[in-house]
Amino acid sequence: MDGAHGDLHHIRPWRRIERRRSRKIRVGNVEVGGDAPISVQSMTNTLTADADATIAQVRALEEAGADIVRVSCPDEESTAAFSKIARAAKVPLVADIHFHYKRAIEAAVAGAACLRINPGNIGNAQRVKDVVQAAKDHGCAIRIGVNAGSLENHLLEKYGEPCPEAMVESALFHAALLEENDFRDYKISVKASDVFLTVAAYQSLAEATDAPLHLGVTEAGALRAGTIKSSIAMGSLLWAGIGDTIRVSLAADPVEEIKVGNDLLKSLGLRHRGVTIIACPSCARQGFNVIETVEILEQRLAHIAEPITLSIIGCVVNGPGEALMTDLGFTGGGKGAGMMYVAGKQDHKVDNSDMVEHIVGLVEKRAMEIRG
Repeated sequence: MDGAHGDLHHIRPWRRIERRRSRKIRVGNVEVGGDAPISVQSMTNTLTADADATIAQVRALEEAGADIVRVSCPDEESTAAFSKIARAAKVPLVADIHFHYKRAIEAAVAGAACLRINPGNIGNAQRVKDVVQAAKDHGCAIRIGVNAGSLENHLLEKYGEPCPEAMVESALFHAALLEENDFRDYKISVKASDVFLTVAAYQSLAEATDAPLHLGVTEAGALRAGTIKSSIAMGSLLWAGIGDTIRVSLAADPVEEIKVGNDLLKSLGLRHRGVTIIACPSCARQGFNVIETVEILEQRLAHIAEPITLSIIGCVVNGPGEALMTDLGFTGGGKGAGMMYVAGKQDHKVDNSDMVEHIVGLVEKRAMEIRG
């Protein structure tokens, strides 16, 4: 159950997103495509050869809610460390491979759940066949990753510049190489740093294949700008039902990518992991410091995985109405106290000085009730 009131509005027709029909594949124990939940990914930025540092970052991503984590494998030292990292990980790992087919084979043997490659970039037909065979032997999926900034020269000559047509043609060419080797456990991405190019490429690709799609805006930028750019592009696609797994690419701590990805899916009602805080921007009417309180609550409640809605409103203008639609709510009042709402109804007053601890306690209690 997604919360006492969180479920009510998800069934309304104007809130329903009809997802594109794609075939389902498995990345380790995570299903991607079909009716599977949209998964959230990030990528480590430690040196993969430093297994301990990479494991620590994988664990931080897992705690933040990552479903899948990608690890770069540029050299033999990286694939040698990969098996230790894979054994320690609780989520499936994707080995990021560019050009060198032996790294892909080594990663498959070392426990990768998925190989991120472009088949046409790893050599002749025999090398592609060898990589596919390794994927089959070790239960690996494959992600075909097309980027606007690294399109094949013949496509740039044909189209004159990176464009949706060139990106889709590249993706379908690489997919055909896999299918020629009787391999269909693949997903595809067609990423660009430009919002318009990204959206147009995915829209075209969605019509051309039933393969599951990995969404992302590559090199989106720093935390704030990259979040906005990614939300516009991926939000548009997800709203249209396109996308089976996502990665928000930020020049920031990878944990932030997971937070933004989960919040993006929650905003569209596609995932409901963790506490959703509905908060007013604050004004002179506020009965307590809303901004500071919400900031503290976000940190204190980050460990909650159960879907719970919480409204934090500074005054009685919108507070009661918002509280009607959330599992728990606090509305600022006067004389240093406010009203606590439970399941949409006024329940009891709480002093402002006690409200953070009180709210954290109520949320944790609600989480335990959901867990049963």
